Amino acid sequence: MTFRTGSDEETAAVGAVIAERITPPAVVMLIGDLGAGKTTLAKGLVAALGAAPAEDVLSPTFSLVHEYEGDPKVYHLDLYRLETVPEVETLGLEDLWDQRAVVIIEWGEKFDLALPGDRLEVHLKHGDGDSRIIRLISGPAAQPL
Repeated sequence: MTFRTGSDEETAAVGAVIAERITPPAVVMLIGDLGAGKTTLAKGLVAALGAAPAEDVLSPTFSLVHEYEGDPKVYHLDLYRLETVPEVETLGLEDLWDQRAVVIIEWGEKFDLALPGDRLEVHLKHGDGDSRIIRLISGPAAQPL
């Protein structure tokens, strides 16, 4: 499934579409270059799941993990600053996979083999001007745009 968006609001709305299509436990990996709209899409996803208002969803680049209470609980991770699999393993992520939660991971493609294969990959790419191309692909065999 592919979307083309022309604004932050439209990109966040794709997050809401994703929220309608997933059932916890779920892992959603957001893949794209810096500025591709990963956190903006996460805002729409978290808000649509009822875990937090979109304006409260921030990039977890420095804290690595943000936890949002709700039903389901949502964990938002950013692995950009990590360099090795042992660093990822210290986060204890394996405890999250079986919870009734949605785990959103930015920059997870850096550690593909350390993450669950049963996931939804969301590939975001810059289009013309302010547009974004967003492709949803299930499973570990997903190919980038």
